[in-house]
Amino acid sequence: MKYILLCLLFCGYFFKAQVLNKTDSNRVKPQDTLVIDSGKKDSLQIFKPTIYDYTFKTQFSEKKIFDTAFTPDKTFIFSQYNNRDNFGKIQFGNTGSGFQDLVFEVNTEQNLSLLPTRKSSFILGINDIKYYDVKTPTTSFIYHNAYSSGATLQTTYTQNVGKNFNFAVEYMGLRSLGFYQYSLASSNNVIFSGHYLSENKKYEAYAHYIHQNINNQENGGVSDIDLFLNGSSNFNNRLNLPVNLTTSDSRFAYRRYYFSQQFRPFASEKFPFKIRHTIFHQGNKYYYTQNSLEPYYFNSQSDLIDYPYSSKKYSENLSNTVSVLFDKENFKLDAGVRYQIIKLGIGDALPAYLNIPQELSENRVGAVGNLLVKLWDKVEVNSNLEISSGKAFGSYIRSQNLLKFEPIKDYFVNAKVNFQSASPSFNLLMNPSVYRKYNFYLENPKNETTTQIGGDVNLKWFQSKLSANYFRIDNYTYLDANALPRQSNASLNISQIGGEATFSYGKFHLNPKVLFQSAINNKNLLPMPNFIGRANLFYQTKAFKKAAEIQAGVKVYYFTKFASREYFPILNEFILLNSNSYDIGGQPIADVYFNMKVKRMFFFIEAQHLNTTFMKNKSFTAPNYPIYDFRVNIGIVWYLFS
Repeated sequence: MKYILLCLLFCGYFFKAQVLNKTDSNRVKPQDTLVIDSGKKDSLQIFKPTIYDYTFKTQFSEKKIFDTAFTPDKTFIFSQYNNRDNFGKIQFGNTGSGFQDLVFEVNTEQNLSLLPTRKSSFILGINDIKYYDVKTPTTSFIYHNAYSSGATLQTTYTQNVGKNFNFAVEYMGLRSLGFYQYSLASSNNVIFSGHYLSENKKYEAYAHYIHQNINNQENGGVSDIDLFLNGSSNFNNRLNLPVNLTTSDSRFAYRRYYFSQQFRPFASEKFPFKIRHTIFHQGNKYYYTQNSLEPYYFNSQSDLIDYPYSSKKYSENLSNTVSVLFDKENFKLDAGVRYQIIKLGIGDALPAYLNIPQELSENRVGAVGNLLVKLWDKVEVNSNLEISSGKAFGSYIRSQNLLKFEPIKDYFVNAKVNFQSASPSFNLLMNPSVYRKYNFYLENPKNETTTQIGGDVNLKWFQSKLSANYFRIDNYTYLDANALPRQSNASLNISQIGGEATFSYGKFHLNPKVLFQSAINNKNLLPMPNFIGRANLFYQTKAFKKAAEIQAGVKVYYFTKFASREYFPILNEFILLNSNSYDIGGQPIADVYFNMKVKRMFFFIEAQHLNTTFMKNKSFTAPNYPIYDFRVNIGIVWYLFS
C-alpha cells in the first residue's frame, strides 16, 4: 500500500510534466534538440528536447534512447519482477523467490565468485550498470504488485551537471508474503553511478557502487504433495498446506565498488592511443540461518556436529587492470594486464577433523584483450579474451568471439564461438553446516570447460529469428542426490534449436517462440525439457482519440515433462533427483492481459495462470514446489522527463 501512495504523490507532477510532451518519440524525427525560437525575438534561444536527448549506455555498449515505444515484448518484461523476459525459466511461487533454469546457459557472474543459482536472477554485473546522458532531470518508476501482500518498486533518478557529467541514483525495494507458509521474499538494491567526459574529450571516467540484498524464507516445499493435488477445498487456502521447513531463511548480499578511467595523451587524431585504468572490489556473502534445528535434514543426534545452527560463506575479488587502447571509429584494440586478490571463506571454522579450510585466498596475474573491427557497415567482428592464473583456484580462460554481418539488406547473421575454462562455481567448492552430511570441500577440482558454437539469423519476413547453439562441457560440476559436489568424467553435450516470428492481420498479431533442446549424452546429469514454447495472441490499437494505445491478448507458456532436479535450500542450488522425485511440466500456463499506454505511463494488467480457475493446478517449478495459482498481476512503468 505504501508504494501505491508514493506513486499517487507524484501524480500531480506527472500531469504537469507531460503538458509540453517533450519526449514523444512518435512525433519527432531522429535528431538532436529542436530549436523552437532562434532568438530573433530576443537574445535567448529556446530549446525543446526530444526523446533522442535522453540516452543511456553501459560502459562498452553503444548509446540507446529510453525505450518508450509500446512494443509487444514489453508484456513479457514488465510483467516480471526482475524486469526481464524470462523465457526458458520457470518462477517459484512467489515474487522475488527466483527461478529454475529450463535452458542451459553460461552465467559469467559465477566465475571466480560465490553466487547461488537461485539468487542470480536479480544480480547486476559490471556490464549491466547503465550510465545516462539526459538534457533534463529524468525519473522512472516501475511497480509490480506482490503475492498476497507487498509490492516491488524500482525507481531511477538521473541528471546531467553541465554538459560533461551525469549521475544517477537507483533503488529497488521488494517485499512479498507469498501464498504458502514461510515463503516471504524481501530484497533491495541501491545503485549510485556516474560518468564524466572532459570538454576536450581526452579524459573519461565511469564509476558505480551497487549493494544488493536478496532475502527469502525457505519452506522446503509442500511436505505432502497429495494434499496439493487432491483438490480438497480445505487446502484452497494454500496457507493450510504443511511445509517441510519452518525456521529457515537464506540471505545473499552483493556489493561492488567500481572505477574506470581512460586518458588520451596525444592531441592529434593521428595517434588515437588511450591508457585505461580500472579498479573494483566485489564482495559476495551468503547466509543460511535457522532459529532451531530442522528435523527435515537429520534423523538422530549423530547426524549433527558441534557448529552454529546458522552458516556463512563469502567471496571477495579486488581487481586492478591497466590497458593500452588503439581507438579508431572502425577499429578498436586494447590489451592490458590484470592483478587480482581473490578469497573464498566460511564464517566460523569447522572442526579440524573435517579437513575443511576456513579460507582460501590467492593473488592472480593475468591479461585481458579486446578487438573490434567494423567493415563497410555490413560486417562487425568483436573478440574478447581474458587469461589469469593462481595457485588456489587454478587457471582461468574466457574467450568470446562474435561475428555480425548483413549478407542481404535487412537480413542479419550473428555467429559466435565462445570458450571458457574456469574453476567450478565457488558455491560448490565448500560448505559449512551443522548437519554432518552437508559439509564438503571439493579439493583440487578440475577446471569446468565449456565450448559454445552457435548463432542466429534475423529475417525480414514476419520479423522472424532462427537460432542454434551447441555446448560441450567437460568436467561438468554438479550436486548429486545427497547434495555433494561431483565432476563428470565424460563430457556433457547439449544442442538447442529455436525460432520466433510475428504474424499480423490488421490489428491482430500472433507471436510464437519455440526452443527444442537435448542433452546428447549424460542426460541424467542435467535433466531438461525437450521442448519449451510460448505463444502470444494479441490485439493492438490506438484508443481515446489516439490519446492512448492498448494491447489485449492471451499468452500461453508450456514445457514438456521432464525429470526435474530438486531444489536444495541450504545451498540455494538444484540437486539430482532421488527415489522420491517425480516429473514436472506438461501443463500449460495461460495468462489473459490488458495493457495500456498513456503518454509516458504504461499499465500491465494480467490474469495469470487463468487455467487454474477451471482445472487443477498440477504445475511445479521443482518437485514439492508448486507454481502460483491464479492471481491478478499489475505492473506500472512511468517515465518523467522534467
